[in-house]
Amino acid sequence: MRDAFAISLWTYYEPVGSEIAPADYADVLMRHHAALRRIDLDAPHFTDRVAAALKEVNDREQSPELPDSDRELLSDTLSGLSTAISSDETGDQLLHGEPHPGNLLNTRRGPLFVDLATCCRGPIEFDLAHAPEEVGEHYAGADHGLIERCRALNWAMFSAWRWRRGDQMPDRGHWRVEGLNRVRAALDRCALG
Repeated sequence: MRDAFAISLWTYYEPVGSEIAPADYADVLMRHHAALRRIDLDAPHFTDRVAAALKEVNDREQSPELPDSDRELLSDTLSGLSTAISSDETGDQLLHGEPHPGNLLNTRRGPLFVDLATCCRGPIEFDLAHAPEEVGEHYAGADHGLIERCRALNWAMFSAWRWRRGDQMPDRGHWRVEGLNRVRAALDRCALG
């Protein structure tokens, strides 16, 4: 602490290349999950994030431009999949929360995850649903059906945020349509559409 400011020092890792092979992505995520299992940290359950998204969807003042049919799709998806996925919490553990490619740096030391602000508890498949689809094929012991359900849930949350009145994501209009399309496609893949 200095002059009422908290000071934090970080190590800079110069990125190398841009593409991380699916097997390498899965390997670093498995090692990341193993390290997270050794940490005793009080973190919210992933269902807390789902509940926040559902609240936005169900509040017409917060999402006034969301058409009724899409509101119903998102509401049903968020509530139904959250309940189904969280029904068995025995395999839950601390997760990264959003280990998508934008949060994985390729460095000389190997791939490193950044942005741990969304850590939560849940099944590893919740994290795998943020990674490129091929990554799950290389993650030993992953439940591929659960990954697909988590992917549909993640796209529903993403879509819910795009319809918030104050959302400022670039290309918001595009992502509103694309997000809903991805929800439908993910539901179809897991035979829930």
